[in-house]
Amino acid sequence: MKTISRKIPKHPTLIRRFLQARQKELQAQCPVLAASLVTIRRTCGNPNCRCAHGHKHLGHYLTWKVKTKTHTAYVPVDLVPQVKLWTQEHRRLKHLVHQITQLSLALIQTHVTAKRRTRGRS
Repeated sequence: MKTISRKIPKHPTLIRRFLQARQKELQAQCPVLAASLVTIRRTCGNPNCRCAHGHKHLGHYLTWKVKTKTHTAYVPVDLVPQVKLWTQEHRRLKHLVHQITQLSLALIQTHVTAKRRTRGRS
């Protein structure tokens, strides 16, 4: 997974600001699909078809895992653009959750330092 494009700030206030910005983006903008859209070229089995001579048929399929087993489902051509958006939305949200986790951990790690800093000023 990628890390945050910018460095994580050291100051708790800046970390909180980054966290709030990511949390606002966390709302899904369309249906979310945790699967991969793949394109497969295959033969139909008819010996007289063009696919038997090298020009295979193009098919779009979704693949996803349940426990350790991979499942596959056919995607009709007219649904391919929508399904592609849904899988991209899942990747976007997954990336955002990763960023939020990193920022939350940074906030916890800077907590003690921030407490010492404010205690010294009192």
